[in-house]
Amino acid sequence: MAFDQISRRNLKKLLRFSSKARYISLLNQYTLACLHVQNHNYTNVYMKWKKDSYLDSIDSIHKSLELKPILALKNRITASPQNCIPISDVSKKGLQLDVPIKVARLTRKAAILNEEEEAVYRDYKDDLQERLKKFILMSVEDRLPLKIIQGMLWYLGLPDDYLRKLEGNFDACFEVVEMGDGLKGLAVVKTEKDKKILSVLEKNASRSIEAFMIPFFPSKGLRLKTKILDWLDHFQKLPYVSPYEKCPDLYRDSDVAEKRVVGVLHELLSLFVEHSVERKRVLCLRKYLGLPQKVHKAFERHPHVFYLSLRNKTCTAILKEAYCGCDKTGIEAHPLVQVRKKYIDLVKESKVILKNRRHGNRSFCSGDEKLELNLSEDEKVFL
Repeated sequence: MAFDQISRRNLKKLLRFSSKARYISLLNQYTLACLHVQNHNYTNVYMKWKKDSYLDSIDSIHKSLELKPILALKNRITASPQNCIPISDVSKKGLQLDVPIKVARLTRKAAILNEEEEAVYRDYKDDLQERLKKFILMSVEDRLPLKIIQGMLWYLGLPDDYLRKLEGNFDACFEVVEMGDGLKGLAVVKTEKDKKILSVLEKNASRSIEAFMIPFFPSKGLRLKTKILDWLDHFQKLPYVSPYEKCPDLYRDSDVAEKRVVGVLHELLSLFVEHSVERKRVLCLRKYLGLPQKVHKAFERHPHVFYLSLRNKTCTAILKEAYCGCDKTGIEAHPLVQVRKKYIDLVKESKVILKNRRHGNRSFCSGDEKLELNLSEDEKVFL
């Protein structure tokens, strides 16, 4: 009996050793084939966050949360045949405020801006659609749920009703698919997936000697330890894996995997018209883009690439290259951003007008131009 127990224990050890040896052999074969992507030299990097007053002052980024619902209201007004809507349709508290018969309409300036915005959507339709296509192709399965895309339309520069007009907005490269659990998604067809898609970094590398190096923009006055400087130099020399390349076998804890995560975030912010996004939005995209659970750490470990703004009681990730780089970078300002800036300026003017109205003033002067409130008893002017 004792001999049998000893034999069984020895047999178990032999099997465990045999399985481990076979596993190690296979791992070594894979490692030899992919040695350059499996190397791991993790450095525990901690770089003190340094405030950047310039990046914190960009209104087109930090006023987005305020501007987005205002433009959604503007779109409801312009969609109405009479170009006006009841206040009760805007606010559920319309009856409580005793304004059920009053209407909201656009001012002349807002109407002109709306026409300018619509012109950008028409003139840059292909560009905006290409951004959506790339956004989908960055996903693991080349498809994304419609509800996820809807939440990112503002950042991609697309109208908030874009997905409600599928036939008119999408060409043959898109198709609506079932994603399970009753979810519908938007996919890119095979003919489009077979085309070589280049990231912004890859396009820039074709014109640069230092291929696939992620542009760094160190914060002024920030001194780094030698250990971190050496790590950054090592990081730049690592192979670059395109965010459009599917690499399920890439070891998640390798240095190259970390560089791929930074590359994915760089490309994602490059696709967004303002080159910024609320960090919590990226967390919602994590599983669809194949990003690690602690993807937010990439923003903190790479402050030379990204800036985290804590303005407006939220955390906004900003791509430094878009705002701190020279004119030679491949990231250009989108015309839609200029339109949004004009909307923000108009909102500021409106606040001053309303403030003056509360003090009994019926007009507001801006330079040589006089803006009349033009308020009647049964109307409220919007913007």
